[in-house]
Amino acid sequence: MDVNILVINGSPKGAKSNTWRLTGAFLKGIKQETGEAQIRERTVCQMDIKPCLGCFSCWNRTPGKCCIEDDMGQIIQDLLWADITVWSFPLYYFTVPGSLKNLIDRQLPMLLPFMEEREGQIGSGGHPSRYDMTGKRTVVVSTCGFYTAEGNYDGVYSLFDHICGRDNYTAIFCGQGELFRVSELSALTGEYLSCVEQAGREYINGGISAESRERLAQLLLPRETFEACADASWGIEKGDAGTGKNSGADKETDTLVFTRQMAALYRKESWSGRDTVLEMCYTDVEECYQILLGKDGSHVYTDGSLSADTRIETPVTVWRSIAVGEIRGDEAMMQGLYHVKGDFNLLLKWDDYFSSSHPQEKRMEEGSAQRNTDMNIMLIPWIVFWVAVSISRQPGCLLSIAACALVPLLYYRHKKTVYDVISGALVTGFSVLMLAGASEKLMLPVSYLAFGVMWLASCPGKRVPLTAHYSMNDYGGESALKNLLFIKTNRILTILWGILYLVTAVFSWFLMRSAVSSLSGLINSVLPVFMGIFTAWFQRWYPARVARGK
Repeated sequence: MDVNILVINGSPKGAKSNTWRLTGAFLKGIKQETGEAQIRERTVCQMDIKPCLGCFSCWNRTPGKCCIEDDMGQIIQDLLWADITVWSFPLYYFTVPGSLKNLIDRQLPMLLPFMEEREGQIGSGGHPSRYDMTGKRTVVVSTCGFYTAEGNYDGVYSLFDHICGRDNYTAIFCGQGELFRVSELSALTGEYLSCVEQAGREYINGGISAESRERLAQLLLPRETFEACADASWGIEKGDAGTGKNSGADKETDTLVFTRQMAALYRKESWSGRDTVLEMCYTDVEECYQILLGKDGSHVYTDGSLSADTRIETPVTVWRSIAVGEIRGDEAMMQGLYHVKGDFNLLLKWDDYFSSSHPQEKRMEEGSAQRNTDMNIMLIPWIVFWVAVSISRQPGCLLSIAACALVPLLYYRHKKTVYDVISGALVTGFSVLMLAGASEKLMLPVSYLAFGVMWLASCPGKRVPLTAHYSMNDYGGESALKNLLFIKTNRILTILWGILYLVTAVFSWFLMRSAVSSLSGLINSVLPVFMGIFTAWFQRWYPARVARGK
């Protein structure tokens, strides 16, 4: 598609504009659909565009030509050239920035002086265009510093309704614009920019869909969270504003501002039933702050007056790198870049306490019936086989086959793993062999051996260890599988469980040839009970030990 696009960047910050990031995403979406699009970018703050004199020379003395010799002549030529004009600017005092308003005022040469009533006209007067503008389209992209765009763009809507006519342009207005410059929230803002990019693809193909408009209208952060982050960014307390306090040398340090913004992301819905004190000790700048995480929200203490439950000792540079996604928190911990003392549970569930996920998507995740894995699905066939067959051979085999046949019915509520499928197949195979005449004195030890080998086979290389497929449910789901410390902890446990069942296979070989062979299934169930208790302890102890730098 051959289309000419003019992009007018009306921000005084030029390419550093928050709005320009949205505009760039929108154009990226367009270019993905139209490889032949011609795009001209004009940055108003870099151009010489003087204010209109109101002399009307462009109407009577030099029709269509302004008496001021500056860059506005080029802008008019660009407007005539463009099939689509994209206006990009931040909201300044409920309207467009002053330099952009100058440019808009200077479009007067493009109109004729005569009064004319136009169809769909806004206001009580209008002037016809000097040029044929049929088929030209307009897009307005803007961000503001309020928590929402709703109710704050009346002046902008009124302006472009008069210029283009109501409903004759496409608007993308986004609140919380300052978040787009916060690198620590890049995952959140990147999610929104992807929506803007999708809007660009849809726009060039006919129009932005209702679904995309709804997504673009969603808040990046809840109002309370955003306003707390915004207030913290100024580095002064609310009570000091306008008093002259905290100015100059008394202004809060960047590290304290960073800590306040982190605290503002606390989700009070994650409150565990008791207040928790997180102590952030920044070793490279020798600053230490405490964050009280309570039922009603968070509060930062600078005097160290609280008793810390969890203490994180880290260079602020490392923690910022983790926050912006330059390095994963678990990787930094494994490398010894920071240490954790006290209650490690806070770190294990960090994303529950401090979340920058999109509120709407968070609600969808919480409200959806997400299917989790369940280790019982894997264990039930084995337990039935080992206990039932050791008591009575043929009924035990039939009961084991029935269990393997019925277990898949649980899949509609739980997500199956490859080990669930393998377990069902192996137990069914062992049961059939025994029904065909194979000795239980051979098959039971072999079954323990096969079970142990299955555990150990999941550990080599970069494979996800068996236990991780099930314990991930308590640590954020599949995202936990990217956590190096989580994987290492589960690899150790999986190896230990595998060794346990190899030992059980040897033990069963001799037990099956003893006077208590009929009780082999029950006897072999004792060690796994103790191993289960050890597993629950190890899952807490080992990560905490690594976090302490040991």
